[in-house]
Amino acid sequence: NGVGWHRTVHRIVLFYFQKFLKIKNLNQIAVFSVKKQPMLTFFKPSAAQVEWFMQQEFDLPHSYPEVGHTRLDAAVQGYNNDFNFIELGTGEAVWEAAKKAVRQWRMFPGDWAYVTPADTPIEQGRVVAMAARVLGFWWLNSCRIVYVLDEEHRFGFAYGTLPGHAERGEELFMVEKTADGSVRYVLKAFSWPRHWAARLAYPVARAYQRKFVRESKAAMLEYVQGFRQRHNTTMP
Repeated sequence: NGVGWHRTVHRIVLFYFQKFLKIKNLNQIAVFSVKKQPMLTFFKPSAAQVEWFMQQEFDLPHSYPEVGHTRLDAAVQGYNNDFNFIELGTGEAVWEAAKKAVRQWRMFPGDWAYVTPADTPIEQGRVVAMAARVLGFWWLNSCRIVYVLDEEHRFGFAYGTLPGHAERGEELFMVEKTADGSVRYVLKAFSWPRHWAARLAYPVARAYQRKFVRESKAAMLEYVQGFRQRHNTTMP
């Protein structure tokens, strides 16, 4: 199956590094750890690796010219344009829980994709590293928050890629409340492979993007439902 294949590839690469390159402590190295490139590690990135990576990326410009274009209704030419949403429920309690989930980055599945530092405030200009486990390896990708929405009926933000990201483009994470009180979680993005590995394995990269969308929607719904249980709040 797919999981078994990923593990086989991982083991082959580990064997190569240990047997032929005589590298024993693989947790301390990164294959791609140069400025303006995503960092690829064999194991979950350490705090030191994350800190080094973010220092390299902090002052770099976005890696695409269409900064802020997730605000627009029109598709962004030259990119994959994706729009997805899930209904979370109805009522003020759902609305407050959904906003809290976004503030805490709960839309990331966590087991294979997460944002670090996890306590980064949702503020324009903040830089984060998005870690993702793909094909058995961990990638660190850099992003900067482009804009924040904090309105009566919309809350969220968009972040855009920096040079240390396998893709180039922008993604909007937003919750919105309609006139009838229903609340939904929206993901809107435009992206195109930037790193050679993402271009080479384009179908795989798109499959992981779709996997993220599915699990992100599930994570948001799970959080809102859990909020109801924790606070004994009835939600339609």
